[in-house]
Amino acid sequence: MVILGTKSDAPQTRGPVDSRGYRIFRVVNTIVLIGVVIVTLFPFLNIVARSLSDEAYIIAGKVSLVPRGFDLTAYKLVMSDAMFWTNYRNTVVYTVVATLISIVLTTCYAYVLSKPQLRGRGLLVGVALFTMFFSGGLIPNYVLVTSLGMKNTIWAVVIPNAISVFNLLVMKAFFESLPTELEEAAAVDGLNTYGILLRIVLPLSKAIIATMVLFYAVSFWNSWFSAFLYFDRQDLLPVTVYLRNLIAGATSAESAAADADKVQAAATFQAVTIVLTTLPILAVYPFVQRYFVRGVMLGAVKG
Repeated sequence: MVILGTKSDAPQTRGPVDSRGYRIFRVVNTIVLIGVVIVTLFPFLNIVARSLSDEAYIIAGKVSLVPRGFDLTAYKLVMSDAMFWTNYRNTVVYTVVATLISIVLTTCYAYVLSKPQLRGRGLLVGVALFTMFFSGGLIPNYVLVTSLGMKNTIWAVVIPNAISVFNLLVMKAFFESLPTELEEAAAVDGLNTYGILLRIVLPLSKAIIATMVLFYAVSFWNSWFSAFLYFDRQDLLPVTVYLRNLIAGATSAESAAADADKVQAAATFQAVTIVLTTLPILAVYPFVQRYFVRGVMLGAVKG
């Protein structure tokens, strides 16, 4: 009796993952991504190196990616400025409050728009899209904010930018992708609309909410024009305006052909301020990275 093996005599075909073309694609893709990382990191690493270098090496143009003549004098001077810390505290408060309000409003608005049976849904979507392409203009916005008594208050920064239409549409698409059977079952169990949102939908939306928190937080943290426009008091300004004033001062000194040492010293303070301003946002990324990746892959095909 002959026992036949299970191995087929037919020729084996390689899948797309094992093909030569796919391996070439992976090599090229890796090289391109490494190049993008290098191009992206170079300016920031240069700023960090300049902030830690001695002023003489910076003036001589010898600082690239590695600090030369390690010196923390600029850090000590910037961090000893009380106004810097006041503006820094303002940035933290503005970012936290604005992000919280934006997340609440965007989530509620997006959840409503995700319901196809809602009457007037097309009008609400149209209103949101209209504001994405058209605005009242700088002067009307300034007059409106001033007439509402929001000038020199946190609300001048928070309210006009509370909802990003792009973020709204992304959250709307996410809510539409959730199985309707879950909400129907919850409704049968006696939950109303608010109960379904709080107890069913939001626990399933951690990825998209974390992504939106990151988007809003970065936007508000880096924002400076609204505060520059609506705040007259120095103690109300965010740290980004503090940095903007440093850059403007260095540019004015350079255009006036001031002493090169003074101009370079101002540039060193700029580098220090940029590093101190960027660090908190960089520290947040590792904690939300896994949610961020899932959020930006919202439209991917699920296996």
